[in-house]
Amino acid sequence: MGRVTELLARDSTRGRLTLTAVTLGSGIAILDGSVVNVALRTIGTELDASLEQLQWVINGYMLALASLVLVGGALGDRFGRRRIYLWGMGWFLIASALCAVAQTPGQLIAMRVLQGVGAALLTPGGLAIIQSVFRREDRAAAIGTWAGLSGIAAAIGPFVGGWLVDNGGWRWIFGINVPLCIAVIALTLWATPESRDETPAEEGAARGFDIPGGALTVLSLGALTYALTSSATMSRGLLVAVVAVAIAAAVGFVFVESRSRTPLVHLSLFGDRVFSAANAMTFVVYGALGVVFFILVLQLQVSAGWSALSAGLTGLPATIALMFLSSRASQLSERIGPRFPMAVGPIICAVGVLLLLPAGRDATWWTVLPGLVIFALGLALLVSPLTSTVLAAAPDRYAGVASGVNNAVARAGSLIAVAALPALVGLSGDDYLDPTAMTSGFRAAMVVCAALLTVGGVVSWFGLAHTSPRVHQPTQSSR
Repeated sequence: MGRVTELLARDSTRGRLTLTAVTLGSGIAILDGSVVNVALRTIGTELDASLEQLQWVINGYMLALASLVLVGGALGDRFGRRRIYLWGMGWFLIASALCAVAQTPGQLIAMRVLQGVGAALLTPGGLAIIQSVFRREDRAAAIGTWAGLSGIAAAIGPFVGGWLVDNGGWRWIFGINVPLCIAVIALTLWATPESRDETPAEEGAARGFDIPGGALTVLSLGALTYALTSSATMSRGLLVAVVAVAIAAAVGFVFVESRSRTPLVHLSLFGDRVFSAANAMTFVVYGALGVVFFILVLQLQVSAGWSALSAGLTGLPATIALMFLSSRASQLSERIGPRFPMAVGPIICAVGVLLLLPAGRDATWWTVLPGLVIFALGLALLVSPLTSTVLAAAPDRYAGVASGVNNAVARAGSLIAVAALPALVGLSGDDYLDPTAMTSGFRAAMVVCAALLTVGGVVSWFGLAHTSPRVHQPTQSSR
């Protein structure tokens, strides 16, 4: 861990304010990954956007976030986690204001990409700051608070978005970020100490930066997202070429990282079975979650005729469950190990997703509430243990990188799933305005999501076998 002049106690004034700052800031970035979903139909109507353009409103943000979050984590470790977190918040503030005044689908997509860049700088910093500036005995509880409230931010997004769309218009879902970002910047400047990784020099590492690794990440994810989103309208030859570019860039990334003196990702982290299994589970589970939150609110508005606010309220059960159960799930994981909650949680989510299948033309709250409640219970069971497990499996000095990897994996899973699934289930063009086509595609997508969630549970069960109740946190010497 980088040198910090004073480690913070969680119950101290500066500790509470620091935790508030990093939780609120991370929550804003996570919120913007989900709050837009409920406004998509209104955005599509007002800006005359196609389904592919609406996918890019979501995926432009996710692409920048997933591609650059590793860069954000590495920059924080190297140049100061507090400093990069503040830069990210400032960038995010400006991009949010620009999103609010966009006049065309293209402008909105471009500004969403800029928003994602800011989110990539700040998102890994929040968790890395907790890991670096709090006393060791306070970190698990602080991470549990961060994970629970961040999960609430993702779940409450559709509710907040629905209320804003119905009462102020879709532009307010971006405008509201401005005062929140200002508050986070003020709190961070006042309360949060600086920390960074100060050990590379003693290992003989250069102080350079892995520009090729960052570029190859952007190229690989960007090409793959473009191929998946536009596959229905691409020629076969162009599709094959774009996919080949994505694969070549991914292989090149592994090659570069394995030989770089200052890699974005220390591939040795994946030699830890727990770290690898937790990230594999993250990829498939967050892919499914991304599609569920993307398509459910569209289905309820288009096929069942719900208002934006009513559709947004579907996130309320998850919000309540995460608020009251995340800390208990974290304590359970500490006591019995992460294997059970991380294996059973996704499977409970899968059951909830299948119970949402009847949501169609005549859907009422009683149609969707049982599935939403079960889905929420599974989500609350898995979120906190997953975050704690990933960080505990990496050395403290790589806190930013480990957080960045897990965030990148989560966003990449969601990005790829949201890009691929609509076309796979037969949705394209203006189908999102046709209740019959939308219902057919929605139900097929829910079945696929349930399968992905089940796979995530199986990966956790076998990948985390024999994991001790308190996951080993390696030191530099143990590596």
